[in-house]
Amino acid sequence: MAQTYQVNKTIREINERIQKGEAVVLNAEEMVEAVRKMGKVAAAKEVDVVTTGTFSAMCSSGMLFNIGQEPPTMKVSSMWIGGVPAHCGLAAVDAYVGATEPAHDDPLNKVYPGAFKYGGGHVIEDLIRGKSIHLRCEAYGTDCYPRKYLEKNVTLADLPQAMLLNPRNGYQNYNCAVNLTSRIVYTYMGPLKPNCKNANYATAGQLSPLFNDPYFRTIGLGTKIFLGGGVGYVLGAGTQHVEKPRRNERGIPENPSGTIMVKGDMKTMNARYIRGLSIAGYGCSLCVGLGIPIPILNEELAWTTGCSDEDISMPIKDYGHDYPNGINRVLGRVSLAELKSGEIIVSGKKVQTVPLTSYSMSLEIADTLKSWIEKGEFLLTEPQETIVSL
Repeated sequence: MAQTYQVNKTIREINERIQKGEAVVLNAEEMVEAVRKMGKVAAAKEVDVVTTGTFSAMCSSGMLFNIGQEPPTMKVSSMWIGGVPAHCGLAAVDAYVGATEPAHDDPLNKVYPGAFKYGGGHVIEDLIRGKSIHLRCEAYGTDCYPRKYLEKNVTLADLPQAMLLNPRNGYQNYNCAVNLTSRIVYTYMGPLKPNCKNANYATAGQLSPLFNDPYFRTIGLGTKIFLGGGVGYVLGAGTQHVEKPRRNERGIPENPSGTIMVKGDMKTMNARYIRGLSIAGYGCSLCVGLGIPIPILNEELAWTTGCSDEDISMPIKDYGHDYPNGINRVLGRVSLAELKSGEIIVSGKKVQTVPLTSYSMSLEIADTLKSWIEKGEFLLTEPQETIVSL
């Protein structure tokens, strides 16, 4: 039997209110207080849209681009952009560069093996900043594509197309990382000191997009989003998406679960919200600004967008021994509110917490998206295909 609600709105109706300048838009932090004060039914009647945001390392990101043809024509078989290898084999002059791909001849790696100063994420940021990047291409040559070598500098404006195409962004939940060994370990969660002297975590908590719509009721193929300071779209579930996660009583997944695949035109983006990263001892990555508007169609969505940091918890895992050896041991659970306090207890010991996600930038993204909607510059879209998450 279909669930019945006291409040029923449509995205079309909300868009009409946006166009008239009548829509009530709150960021996810504000919605927490609204639901606490009014209750979910009254909040659903009052609020039309809740905006979310996150600004964090999203390693599964990259750039799909085309360098254009110039006579004589070329079918590129090998390419380096900013010294970073790009994957060819897509067509004549199409390529993809991953955010975590390091520069082929990174000078830092020669001094400190495993350390990289520059990679695909930095290429993406530099292009968005308008910088000139060195491009080198090689090919074996054919009758229709006779050129075998090309070398020049390019800017983002020189590329006919440049798309941020990210296979896995916006993780719905993740681990709190510690290290129980007696040596420092270097991970994608940052350096972890020996003997559990720090606990690193990466989420915007109550602002995080997928916590605010944990069942993907409004997020799917075609959902219009804030991506890197410009407009992007959800393409569907991302890689490593978990369809049936374990949930708490509020419906929030308790372990790493949902992900989304996203795309956006780099030429519309702002480098404030796209940053190349060098993570000590791990390699390169890309910090991505992502924001999703959640239409408040009924009281269920008011309830989920009213989730707070106290409602969200994550598992504590040992990245010194357990994680790299595939051991799925949980040392305990901790709420986002506890993590944000700066200190948690692990095995009876006080441990300093370290956020890898910028909450202030996440809030800025949610507020920027909020302002776009309030000005009538950003309308909501209906998902054309849902993401399964039971």
